[in-house]
Order: sequence, then structure tokens, then C-alpha cells
Amino acid sequence: MSWTEKLSATRAGLRNLNGAIPDTAKAFGALGKSVKQGGTLDYKTKEFVALGISVADRCEPCISLHVEALAKAGATREEIADVLGMCIQMGGGPSMMYAAKALECFDELTG
Repeated sequence: MSWTEKLSATRAGLRNLNGAIPDTAKAFGALGKSVKQGGTLDYKTKEFVALGISVADRCEPCISLHVEALAKAGATREEIADVLGMCIQMGGGPSMMYAAKALECFDELTG
């Protein structure tokens, strides 16, 4: 399955879940909006942090969503790779495997 297909499936699953728990989904969405706006760090930096956590937690759907956000925010392949290097340093072998997935996702979504 391509990363584009995975993103589509992730969004479909989230829409289904959001329909089942609309109040929780709305509150979670408000939390996401509040942490991404304002504060000291800019949006792209916050998405780099989110990508790092996604790799460390081995959350493939999270990786795809944050890589897509970074691509739309103008992140370069070199910036993505730099973040992934930190993920590998902090998380060892498992992070290396998910870092490879994240770079593959970026290449597909921007290629």
C-alpha cells in the first residue's frame, strides 16, 4: 500500500472514530489546534517534534500525517533527514527502521 493510500485509510478510520465519539474528537481537535498556534516554536518546528515522537513511538499513521504536514509546510528532505538522525540517535535500531519509513513517505509525497 502506498503512503498516499495509507493516509487516505488513516483519515477514513479517524472520520469513523470521530463519528462515534464526537465530543472527544472535538476536544482533541481543539487541543491540537491550541498547541500548534502561538507559543515560542513555529508550526514547522512543532511538526518536526511530532515526527520525532511518531518515529520513537513507532506510529506509522502518525508518521504519515506529520510528514504530510511538514511537506506542506515547506520542509526539505535534508531537514527531515536531520530530524530522523536524531530519532535514530535517541531510539537505536527500532527508530532506524521507522526513520526509513518516514523518509520513504516524504519521498513519495513530495516526488
